[in-house]
Amino acid sequence: MSRIEAPRDEHTGTLTDRLLAVLPPEAVLTDPDVTASYAHDMASFSPAGAPAVVVLPRTVEQVQHVMRTATALRVPVVPQGARTGLSGGANATDGCVVLSLVKMDRILEINPVDRVAVVEPGVVNAVLSRAVGEHGLAYPPDPSSWETCTIGGNIGTASGGLCCVKYGVTAEYVLGLDVVLADGRLMSTGRRTAKGVAGYDLTRLFVGSEGTLGIVVRAVLALRPKPPEQLVLAAEFASVAAACDAVCRITEGGHVPSLLELMDRTTVQAVNAYARMGLPEDTAALLLAAFDTPDPAADLAAVAALCEAAGATQVVPAENAAESELLLQARRLSLTALEAARGTTMVDDVCVPRSRLDALLAGVERIAAEYDLTIGVCAHAGDGNTHPTVCFDPADPDETRRARESFDAIMALGLELGGTITGEHGVGILKKEWLARELGPVGLEMQRAVKGVFDPLGILNPGKLF
Repeated sequence: MSRIEAPRDEHTGTLTDRLLAVLPPEAVLTDPDVTASYAHDMASFSPAGAPAVVVLPRTVEQVQHVMRTATALRVPVVPQGARTGLSGGANATDGCVVLSLVKMDRILEINPVDRVAVVEPGVVNAVLSRAVGEHGLAYPPDPSSWETCTIGGNIGTASGGLCCVKYGVTAEYVLGLDVVLADGRLMSTGRRTAKGVAGYDLTRLFVGSEGTLGIVVRAVLALRPKPPEQLVLAAEFASVAAACDAVCRITEGGHVPSLLELMDRTTVQAVNAYARMGLPEDTAALLLAAFDTPDPAADLAAVAALCEAAGATQVVPAENAAESELLLQARRLSLTALEAARGTTMVDDVCVPRSRLDALLAGVERIAAEYDLTIGVCAHAGDGNTHPTVCFDPADPDETRRARESFDAIMALGLELGGTITGEHGVGILKKEWLARELGPVGLEMQRAVKGVFDPLGILNPGKLF
């Protein structure tokens, strides 16, 4: 029998009563129609259970009370942010407490001297970015869902974004954390200093742990000086191979764009159909490069020459920030547009070495033909992080089956090319079988051992990762 048992019906009242001993009534939701709306994130093919209760705490003490109660009653707890995830990592299990952290949304401090921000987990990424911008600072990680996703969710999945090719991912900006452990104790990790190597790096351990080790209730985040406005260049290619060659030339040449994104023909056509943006539909690949340097026009000119040397059929630099934003909007709409094409999608995020990017995209094209499916690819090309997006009609059982099989085929291809099954979306439920393949038996054993230290009862986000 599992170490976790969902509470029987007669325990539900006890659970709710104990929670209400500290939490206000409006923070404890038990209406089944309401709790059902918190059952899952945005991932396909990821089963979700029925929560016993949804809790929306506003303080650290309330989170501690939830965890003490859950430990006493042996009730599983599933932490959630905005539920924009794409791997089922926030999906409920039957009889669990869904611990939604969206009400803990305060920016506690912005310090321009130390260049740090201290925030609660429910702060929305875009809200933080705009707030620090008023101080001449920037918080670089910018997932495509930055207008709605939360910092806590970003930390849980170690998320990336469009600008990671220059500025790095979430893990590089998390200096310290306050974490409520499974038994309700509060632990602080890390620092707020520019340097610090005292002890094991437990902060990095929690980043990307998907709520399986503890509940992040406060984060100290590193900030950077706000860069100049970036200018974007769009390059059209007659083949995906030529576009990938341009990516290799740009990185090998020592250029550091603030953004280097790729959209294949399927994605470009989907964006046009969805938003009528007038992108060039006859191009096989559209490469977007941006620079936020003091002289972005000169940098774009150098990259334009490299794109032309790789076989670009047309290179169009934006003349101002407005034109640049229009091009970036097209990229940000990619996943939404592909979903509209067939009804729903499965979004992969296989990451490979940049030198193998062409091989991955060529393989995805073969897989799309083999399974007779529409699969569009948009990619953080500068990182080798691709998002093959399988489009399918969920009302068609055969197409749904082929979609799942093609998704697995893409992940297998990524591992074959020396890559990883997830660059930024996390493992959740969707990819846990593939995590075992990537880690191998010894690596998996060690990760489970770490989980056992922090969560000996197995109540934190059970069924995720492994």
